[in-house]
Amino acid sequence: MLAIAGMLLIPADRIIAADSPGAPPDADATALVLKADEVRFPAAGFEASVTIESSGDGDAVTLRKYRVLSKGNENTVVMVTEPAAERGQILLMKGRDLWVFLPSVSQPVRLSLSQRLTGQVANGDLARANFAGDYDARILRTEEIDGKPAYVLELVARERGVTYHRVVYWVRKDNAWPIKAEFYALSDRLLKSARYEDFQRAAGAVRPMRIVMHDALHADERSTLQYSDMKLRDLPDRIFTKDYLKRLE
Repeated sequence: MLAIAGMLLIPADRIIAADSPGAPPDADATALVLKADEVRFPAAGFEASVTIESSGDGDAVTLRKYRVLSKGNENTVVMVTEPAAERGQILLMKGRDLWVFLPSVSQPVRLSLSQRLTGQVANGDLARANFAGDYDARILRTEEIDGKPAYVLELVARERGVTYHRVVYWVRKDNAWPIKAEFYALSDRLLKSARYEDFQRAAGAVRPMRIVMHDALHADERSTLQYSDMKLRDLPDRIFTKDYLKRLE
């Protein structure tokens, strides 16, 4: 792997080799996905507010708001703040395990990462963003997207239980910014696509503060995730436990 002035450059011969059918995971591709993960979200503890606006099929726009606490890509708490009727619901992710706490239920309930949270957004889209940890990556080709050279990567799930079986992922060559992604089911059916937009400085780096997801079968159905108030936080491990959920406000 070559690095010039902070840019992650991958030799052309590696790209050709990775484009062959059945090619093994590529070390340079894995490093690129890890760098893109670090662009999307801090590796250290952080908190952020997320507003999700969903629309489609002529239905009224639905608006939901969340507060997210996350630490190291393996620990996340997602708290519903709006609508008011659902306030108090909390998602807890530990590794690839996910639970929901409901005020009316005494014990947390197990959920899957692929289960729909709202609109086009799955639980794992909000609670887990660890592409480098969940998928084996290889480089398919290079393309120009929005006037910028980009690597096109294929990410294949290392095991069942992750949010998607396969992801095709476009990442800028010069700075590893994510551009867009396509998400596929185990049957290899395209489920939806996403664009990463509104890059702003937040929590120590420039990050995409908006993700727009479109349903693959119904182009007018989409959900927009808008991040705000993202800041680094020193989050103790005890927050990310089932016993602690009832204490969170």
